[in-house]
Amino acid sequence: MFHFTALVTCLAIALYFFTCIQVAKARAAFGIKAPAITGNPDFERVFRVQMNTLEWMPIFLPSLWLFAIYISDPIAAAIGLVWIVGRALYLTGYSQAAEKRSRGFGIQALAAGVLWLGALGAIVWRLIHA
Repeated sequence: MFHFTALVTCLAIALYFFTCIQVAKARAAFGIKAPAITGNPDFERVFRVQMNTLEWMPIFLPSLWLFAIYISDPIAAAIGLVWIVGRALYLTGYSQAAEKRSRGFGIQALAAGVLWLGALGAIVWRLIHA
């Protein structure tokens, strides 16, 4: 069973849901009516956090699960937590100023890359040694 990875998946979804709520709050605070996505730089940064998180979910989630299946559930979950921390840092940094997003982005990108490369390596290893 993959209980740790399942829990991290739920936490990642909760983080994404939180970004959705932040966008709704920012729409109200800055008077940006849907479907508009521009008009206030503070709103646009909050919106980009949500969209960038959404853009990374299809990279992160399959990589997380493949790593858990082919390598280790607890290690995948630990790296997944690093990804979540990186996304949280990205959220707090980018919400303040565009220049403050890099550290969180780098952390989450590295975590996703480790998950993907680890999964790919394990799959290829098993194919070669099957």
